Amino acid sequence: MERGSSYRLLKIRDILFDQTDDINELGIDELSEKLRNMIPDKSFDNRTIKRDLEILDDMDFEIVRNKGKFGKILYSHQTRLFETYQLRLIIDAILSAKFITTNEKKKLIKKVKQLTSKAIGSTLPEPVLFSQSANIDYELVKLNIDFVHRAISERRVLTYQYGKFNVDKQFEYNREGEQYSVEPYALIWQNDYYYLIGRFKKNNEMRHYRLDRIRNVGINEETFSKGDFNLKNYVNQTFHMFAGQEIWIKIRFHHNLVNVVLDRFGHDADIKNIGEEHFILKTKAKLSDGLVNWILTWGNQAKVLEPDHLVKSVKDKIKQMTEVYE
Repeated sequence: MERGSSYRLLKIRDILFDQTDDINELGIDELSEKLRNMIPDKSFDNRTIKRDLEILDDMDFEIVRNKGKFGKILYSHQTRLFETYQLRLIIDAILSAKFITTNEKKKLIKKVKQLTSKAIGSTLPEPVLFSQSANIDYELVKLNIDFVHRAISERRVLTYQYGKFNVDKQFEYNREGEQYSVEPYALIWQNDYYYLIGRFKKNNEMRHYRLDRIRNVGINEETFSKGDFNLKNYVNQTFHMFAGQEIWIKIRFHHNLVNVVLDRFGHDADIKNIGEEHFILKTKAKLSDGLVNWILTWGNQAKVLEPDHLVKSVKDKIKQMTEVYE
C-alpha cells in the first residue's frame, strides 16, 4: 500500500509528541533523520517537512519554534493534556492503591506515561521501586467497579451479597448470604479502598459498603430517583466507614492535634480555642466503636465532653483496655 503525505504527517506528529517538550527540541535535519528511520523507503527534503509543520500547527497541534546556537531553528510540541505534576499525582494514586496488583500497576503507569514525552515519562516513578502486595480479589473489584459505575449512571438498583473474612481467612457472607438490595448513589475512594454509598432498601437507610467485600453483584431493571442527600457531609461525618446513629459530639483536644482535626473534618470545622493548650471541636458524627477507637488513638490529648453516653463508652473502653494488662 502506497503511503502518502497523510502518513508522513502523522509520523512527524508522533515524533514531536514522543520526543519533544519544553526542554527537548529538534532541528529540521534531526526531524528528517528520524522520519527516514521510520519510513526508510522514502526521502524527504527540508522544505516538505517545514510545510508539514505548518499544516500541523494550523490543525491546532501547536508547534513551538525557538532559536538555538548559530541561529538554528528548533521545533517542539509542548502542549499536553496533563502537566507533569498532574501525571505524578495520578501515578502516586495508582501506586498507593492497596487492592491493585503490581502487574496491573505496571500496565496503568505505562499508559499514563504515554500522555507525555518519553523524556518526561522516564522521570516518573516505576512500580518496581515500591513494595507491592498482590490482592487476589483485584479481578473481582474491577468487575464490581464496572457494575456499580453503570448502575449509578443508569440509576438502577444493585443486588449483591456482602461479607468479610474470618480468622481462618475464609470469606463469610453477612446475614447468612441474604441478597442486599441497594440504590447506588456514589462510588468513592476512601482509606485506600473503594466504597459504594447507597440507600439500603430494606430499611431505607443510607449505608456504605467496601467494594472488595461485595460478591455476586447484579443490576436490577428497577430504577430509582435520588432523594435529598449530601455526599460531602456523609463522608465527613463517617469515621473509618463505620455505621451508627448520627449524634452531636463535643471533644476537647490539645493544640498539637489541630491539624489532625482539620484534616479529618475540613477547614470549616467548628473549633473554638479555650486557652493556651486546648480547643474544643463541636460536630456531628456516627456513634460507633470506630468513633470511640479513633478518640482513644490520641490518648490524654483528647477528652469527650458531650454527650454523656459517649463519655461512658470511652470510659468503658479504657477500663476494658486496663483489664487486659492486669
